[in-house]
Amino acid sequence: MTFPVVGMVGGGQLARMTHEAGIPLGIRFKLLSDTPQDSAAQVVSDVVIGDYRDLETLRAFARGCDVITFDHEHVPTEHLRALEADGIPVRPGPDALVHAQDKGVMRARLTEIGVPCPRHRLVRDPADVAAFAAEGEGFPVVLKTVRGGYDGKGVWVVDDETQAHEPFRAGVPVLAEEKVDYLRELAANVVRSPHGQAVAYPVVESRQVGGVCDTVIAPAPGLDESLALAAEELALTIAKELGVVGHLAVELFQTRDGRILVNELAMRPHNSGHWSMDGAITSQFANHVRAVLDLPLGDPRPRAPWTVMVNVLGGDFPDMYSAYLHCMARDPRLKIHMYGKDVKPGRKVGHVNTYGDDLDDVLERAAHAAGYLRGTITE
Repeated sequence: MTFPVVGMVGGGQLARMTHEAGIPLGIRFKLLSDTPQDSAAQVVSDVVIGDYRDLETLRAFARGCDVITFDHEHVPTEHLRALEADGIPVRPGPDALVHAQDKGVMRARLTEIGVPCPRHRLVRDPADVAAFAAEGEGFPVVLKTVRGGYDGKGVWVVDDETQAHEPFRAGVPVLAEEKVDYLRELAANVVRSPHGQAVAYPVVESRQVGGVCDTVIAPAPGLDESLALAAEELALTIAKELGVVGHLAVELFQTRDGRILVNELAMRPHNSGHWSMDGAITSQFANHVRAVLDLPLGDPRPRAPWTVMVNVLGGDFPDMYSAYLHCMARDPRLKIHMYGKDVKPGRKVGHVNTYGDDLDDVLERAAHAAGYLRGTITE
């Protein structure tokens, strides 16, 4: 009896943590990474260094893999179709993944299946942006390049036509969306297997700073039970209708008038699910591994009433290891997850998870640990 080999395209922290989740199951990983210094390349034993945009590199990498999955959504869709034609299972497949790769395709398909979204359309130039604004409530308007954006990159909030030139310089289609008056951002994380089994994690609140996820609270505090259930059902419906296999994160706006609107999709483990490593019976990473191998999925329920994840961003204090003594002594229940990255200002280099019965206490512990590791808190 031999254990399967999972081929992971992309060497970032998501691949690193997915590999970690497969170790107890004896699952072997093969990694296609940009450099030997990438986060996952430091810990996976079978590493291929190459360009995921090159089809022959992908084909050579896929030999000996039982299934291919990803820690990012940037592999060209036509290359994934070629791998499928070669008989290699790709999960999620290109027909699903294109909805996370192309925001225009995503918005069109979600609208087709009746998913609530912000008002939107593709725009040709700044004058067309002004026309889009006039069709609704006027400026400001959100502009997004349909491909390549993440963590606030490729997204602009413009207040008039004169500010709308920059997005078009990228040479790719631009999507205009209404600027939603929202109460907060939520995320619904689900996992689906090839034979259709699916599980839903508690809906979480995601707090952003500068367009980058800073804090995630599981479950979202004060969220009406009916709205939480609607968000979970919406994410499960999207996963089924789009044919997603693996983890799907549905980023949501909770509007001030009590609705939920879909903001973005991610078809891979996601920052809004990192809390599950320590706060859920089965983490998003473990369930993603199970799903791509078509194993029965694990229980997504939380272990504690509250779990909080705070990202550790790089600052001016590169020696984070020296902060462990203080953080671990102050909070023995603290869970630190570092990614093996060089510390650079604003770069995600790790995260911390805390859990417990009192939300205020759990929030304070997580914020303190992340701040101390970064060097913005010194006592």
